[in-house]
Amino acid sequence: MPIQFTRRHFLASTAGLIALHPFSARAAANQAHLRIMETTDLHVHVFPYDYYADKPVDTLGLSRTASLIAATRAESTNSLLIDNGDFLQGNPLGDYIAYERGMKAGDTHPIINAMNTLGYEASTLGNHEFNYGLNFLMNSVAGANFPVVSANIAKKLGATAREDETLLPPYVIVEKTITDGAGTQHQIKLGLIGFVPPQVMNWDRKHLEGNVQARDIVETARAYVPEMKEKGADLIIALCHSGIGEANHSDGMENAAIPLAAIDGIDAILTGHSHLVFPSSTYEATTGVDIAAGTIAGKPGVMGGFWGSHMGLLDLMLEQDGGTWRISAHTAEARPIVKRNEDRSYTALATDYAPVLAAAQKEHDATLEYVRRAVGKTEAPLYSYFALVADDPSVQIVSNAQMWYVKQMLQGTDYADLPLLSAAAPFKAGGRGGADYYTDVPVGDVAIKHVADLYLYPNTVRAVAVTGAQVQGWLERSAGMFNQITPGVADQVLLNPDFPSYNFDVIDGVTYKIDLSQPAKFDKDGAVVNEASTRITDLQYNGQPIDPAAKFVIATNNYRASGGGNFPGADGSTIIYEAPDTNRDVLVRYIVEKGTVNPSADGNWGFAPMPNTSVLFDTGPKAAQYAADIKGLKIEPAGDGENGFTRFRITL
Repeated sequence: MPIQFTRRHFLASTAGLIALHPFSARAAANQAHLRIMETTDLHVHVFPYDYYADKPVDTLGLSRTASLIAATRAESTNSLLIDNGDFLQGNPLGDYIAYERGMKAGDTHPIINAMNTLGYEASTLGNHEFNYGLNFLMNSVAGANFPVVSANIAKKLGATAREDETLLPPYVIVEKTITDGAGTQHQIKLGLIGFVPPQVMNWDRKHLEGNVQARDIVETARAYVPEMKEKGADLIIALCHSGIGEANHSDGMENAAIPLAAIDGIDAILTGHSHLVFPSSTYEATTGVDIAAGTIAGKPGVMGGFWGSHMGLLDLMLEQDGGTWRISAHTAEARPIVKRNEDRSYTALATDYAPVLAAAQKEHDATLEYVRRAVGKTEAPLYSYFALVADDPSVQIVSNAQMWYVKQMLQGTDYADLPLLSAAAPFKAGGRGGADYYTDVPVGDVAIKHVADLYLYPNTVRAVAVTGAQVQGWLERSAGMFNQITPGVADQVLLNPDFPSYNFDVIDGVTYKIDLSQPAKFDKDGAVVNEASTRITDLQYNGQPIDPAAKFVIATNNYRASGGGNFPGADGSTIIYEAPDTNRDVLVRYIVEKGTVNPSADGNWGFAPMPNTSVLFDTGPKAAQYAADIKGLKIEPAGDGENGFTRFRITL
């Protein structure tokens, strides 16, 4: 089948190695070309299907990546396929198996079944493998036709890592027959060792505490790599379910790929966890990596995206020297399954590999039924028609879920006793999306696919530690949603049409008013334009004015916490917790756990009174049925707006 490939990233010192395929043809008599293919962070995405939106997509799916794998194998004489973890959890197919069908001993998990069709040599555990508990994990991996390794998770810790009683084998040494450039076959021993962030002990405390313990990644590698050499490994490849972070090692670091790769004896590294691509411009300014050479701490390295978006590929030219093998040259790339066009549409670069689809077809069909039926109930309608003018149930349920989740995650940490707040914004609130672009889930059953209506983006949960002054600044930034209103004047336009609704954060856990008579402190991009202006008044926590110096934790998402929208207190430096879970998944879990939710808006914010003043607000036509339910707001119909919108008058 026709496959389009990305630009090669070649080592500067390739010693005559040229970029032609088949790459194996370039090998000499004492050389062998080995292709190492990587999948990572599949998160149960077997089919190219968005279960939340309930529609097929071209941007994900192992069935598409498998076509790249087949084509890549066909180009080479010697190849190795490895998975880098996070395969058991991450979409409704995974939840269906965990919560509905179950995983008894002897059952086969659909992602494992699909992977078994592709001939993996090994996989390691990702942090999400622990999300459903150890019994689920062990029953799932028991069905794999390939070894699953993990060196730094132990049922019982020994005096050193080599004395640990590990949950799974720490490594495997695979004996491969490879063919050199002259057609001669050789035996080579490849050591494959796996690692997962030790933070799993916090992320899945309820499943792991008292059952397993975690070691530092680098400490563990330093113990096992010499042992692997002692047992005859010619080359050692690290299966690092850990991202590319700081170059210098610190104990217990989550993203340890660079110091791990730097360990003597590790020859190449496969990385993941971060849902990014390496080599790519993302890491252009990262110390310790070379995106042009495709190296991490000087070693060949790759990270193949997430959800099957890419296949990571290391092409290694192995050279025999005195009976031992070494890497004399390499290339590194991540081959995508789609191309993004200038108009933001996608063109598929790979088709489906039928055996993968067949391996999970039954469970896929069952999952479609699962996402279309109720996973819980709501006692309050979840709509966003008034999300920009009053406290709103569609935002409230997101805040409730975030607080529920982060509270659990911070237990036992230094931040557990700080006041916990939650920031959430309406995503579907009309605007350029049109008069029908609103969330509207009626009282009654809530299906998983409704979650996409409540939370559009695949963000992950973050928590930040801020001061009371930064809480005030955060809300001032949000208040840029509104035009300045002149007291005593009727029917002024309320909303700034250039201000995106996803930057209108409501913070739950505090109460406050917005004084529209004052100019906005920030413009639509977050730049300060009126330094002395204060729109946020009566800001209180537990009925008392907020102390500007007091400490708070705000549950939010990775976009906001990392600086998205330029909010005070959210520039990436205040992050205290980076969750492995998406806000969508947390919302689903919250509804499943509660069974019935009642996310009625609690009216914790509103507009400061302004006598003899009214404003006009346009929303969707279906808003009329909910207008009488809006708390603390005098609102009445005011005719038709433009482009199909309905207009309301709000008396301040």
